[in-house]
Amino acid sequence: MIRNDSLLDKDWDATVAKLGGPSSLAASARETKAMQRPGRAIADATALLRIVLAYCLGQHGLRLTAAWAAVVGIADISNVGLLKRLRRCEAWLQRLVGDRLAAAAPEAARGRLIRVVDATTVPKASPKERLRNGVWRVHAAFDLPSERFGYFEVTDQTGGEQLDRIPVVAGEIRLADAAYIQPERIAAVLDGGGDVVLRMAWRNGRWLNQAGEAFDFAAAFKAARDGLIDQPIQLCRKHADPLPLRLIACRLPPDAAEAARRRARSAAKKKGYTLSGEALEAAEWVMLATSLSASAFPAAEVLALYRLRWRVELAFKRLKSVIGLKGPPNQDPRTAKVFILAHLLMILLLEPLIEAFEDSPHQANAA
Repeated sequence: MIRNDSLLDKDWDATVAKLGGPSSLAASARETKAMQRPGRAIADATALLRIVLAYCLGQHGLRLTAAWAAVVGIADISNVGLLKRLRRCEAWLQRLVGDRLAAAAPEAARGRLIRVVDATTVPKASPKERLRNGVWRVHAAFDLPSERFGYFEVTDQTGGEQLDRIPVVAGEIRLADAAYIQPERIAAVLDGGGDVVLRMAWRNGRWLNQAGEAFDFAAAFKAARDGLIDQPIQLCRKHADPLPLRLIACRLPPDAAEAARRRARSAAKKKGYTLSGEALEAAEWVMLATSLSASAFPAAEVLALYRLRWRVELAFKRLKSVIGLKGPPNQDPRTAKVFILAHLLMILLLEPLIEAFEDSPHQANAA
């Protein structure tokens, strides 16, 4: 398996080359004020990046990382000096992540980009923050068929999951789960030239029929033929006309439907309410809302498209298990963001070697 520590050790020169070389690193460090000029403690930007990544990706604290840097001749710096350097590196690491993402951006001529939008979290270090469910949230877009992350943004728990947080690429098809049923933000994606395929629930929006009346899901379930629904639906907006979309729903097989009903009953019990008959029936269906036209995308193709959403879950798994992203050890927000950005930079460096990962979708397909 390819490991991130090899990129910091025997493959360090190759890592520097992938990031543009020493002169490019020096220029970006100077422009972002991470390192204005070489000094006695740290000779150049390449050395600074290596020690920053060693701290963020390694298992040691500031003191041991500084001692390691002195032993191998990278830097002569105290743990306090290293902390001060880390606090100045957020903009620099963000620049390096952005440059790496831009270098791997897909070309429009290759066909429509399929973009999975999701977020993952890691806990904050402060015990007080943990009691308040304080987290750092990594918002991401995972691009298909290239199997590469195409966008990252790091916020705290106040930065909510928003469908239009990721800039729209004209012609893209954006996939997301039911948390992203957000009328105004869906409209922004459509206005930007994209299409959407979103998991939906019968009660996570104000759904209307073509006459502008409340959509009757129970009637739609009853009228469905061969366990499939494909018909127009509208999503109500606060200060604009409803969004014209398309409802595609597929009834689950009997065993899966029974399991879905059990989960729904269990969730309702925990929250202290009883499920209605309509809610139990809705649990038996996988429901999608999409802007894709029926003439270009039959229902079966839209359902197949949405099933690609699991790829982002594998990508997050690699980020946490292979790259080792976990809660930052430092309570300082500036160093915490540097810690997370270092892991994001490493996954971008390793992604071209994705077929070496044990859980690579490419290997599964080849098998």
